[in-house]
Amino acid sequence: MPRSLQALELALYLALSSHLVSGFSFTFTSQPQQCSNLSLDITGSGKPPYSVLIIPYGPTPLPNNIEARTIVYQQFSGDSSSVSFQLKYPANSQFVAVVSDSTGFGTGGTSVAASVMGSSDSSCFNATQNVAPDFPFNINPPNQVVQCSPSRLWWNANQVQGTPNFQGVIPGGQSFSIPVGSLSQMGGQGMGFNWTPTVRAGSTLLIVAGDDRGLGTGGSEPYNVASGLYPNSSCLTGNSPSSTAGPPAGGAYPTNSSGDETGGGGGGSSNNTGAIVGGVIGGLAAIVILALVGFYIIRRKTTPKSQKERPVDLLQGDPEDNEPPPNTELPQYYRPEPFLATAPTEVSSAYAQEDGGRLSVAGSGLLYDTATGSRYGTSDRRQSGVTLFTEARSATPDYDGPAAPSGSTGVPSSRKSPMPRQLRPVNIVQHEDAGTPDEQGEGEQPETIELPPAYTNLRKTT
Repeated sequence: MPRSLQALELALYLALSSHLVSGFSFTFTSQPQQCSNLSLDITGSGKPPYSVLIIPYGPTPLPNNIEARTIVYQQFSGDSSSVSFQLKYPANSQFVAVVSDSTGFGTGGTSVAASVMGSSDSSCFNATQNVAPDFPFNINPPNQVVQCSPSRLWWNANQVQGTPNFQGVIPGGQSFSIPVGSLSQMGGQGMGFNWTPTVRAGSTLLIVAGDDRGLGTGGSEPYNVASGLYPNSSCLTGNSPSSTAGPPAGGAYPTNSSGDETGGGGGGSSNNTGAIVGGVIGGLAAIVILALVGFYIIRRKTTPKSQKERPVDLLQGDPEDNEPPPNTELPQYYRPEPFLATAPTEVSSAYAQEDGGRLSVAGSGLLYDTATGSRYGTSDRRQSGVTLFTEARSATPDYDGPAAPSGSTGVPSSRKSPMPRQLRPVNIVQHEDAGTPDEQGEGEQPETIELPPAYTNLRKTT
């Protein structure tokens, strides 16, 4: 069963049990006031005689931290359903009231902390002297109450009359009697017994001690019930004491020094429909909140995480994550190719290979077939008639044929190009603004060579 449903059932059970088990409640018929009479009335069908226990709560308001308040145990007269007694508490102090009948302790309900209003009468207490209980009691481990963790309550047997009794009071909640177990004497701890608190963690608990002289003669101590380092709830049941929702017992009365009052309410048997409905609504609200939280967690787990954007590789495509590209080399169309230039001053080697060897004649820019002596063609670029080309270039195959004619220059070679290059026709034009070119030899067609203008015939104007 989900925890939210268990919590709802527990809240409903506590609300019903706290209001239906007992058959009566009580109401303050006068405002708590310093040194004035405090009056209470019983409503419902309790079993007299009735009694009320007034327990000081919170710090004392007197200077120098003087504690002048004592626990008041007031019994109703006979079968009377009302009582009035003097409240010997100073103004601005607080107390908790617990009403009981003959069936048990706290059967009429427990009030929240009620505040004492001021008055002109302050003769009912001594503001300069601390009061003390008839016998003190102790708890071990000291100063703590832990849910479902064993504790030991002990006292000095020489100060107690008869058998001591202990009560647990939860302001605005449930009050109960602490069962006295087997008594044992321990060195350094006196007489006492072991007790396992069945009070839910988080509750404010007042432990009140008494003996044959009456309830509260041993004083009281406040504790905040802790869950402990390793929480244990094995001792808890549906009847385990705790604070209950709804208006507290005692009717309307001031709960602070400004006079603000509690809402109306009663003890055990009042028909607190509002409290029950409030508990049901609160439980349903808790279920809705838990459902929304669970839906959010489930949706967050099932929603796929957004993938981080990654740059698109236009060369390699979009390979799967965590997988290296199949080939680190560039594709065919993206591979760089070297720029191959033809030899600037050499005749293509294709003629040396195809015709069995030709020779470049210095100063003419022509190719001659060494076998026939005929002119074959022109070179890629004209050379000056004065300068002879004598340097062998790696791009031009060496001459491998017969000896060249006299006056010519050539470079023999044993290598032959595997793929001959095709010659392209070149028409060279020379601009005539620098003068008329020299006359060409007989039988030869004049050549046109284009050169940029020299501007040598321009004169500077004055």
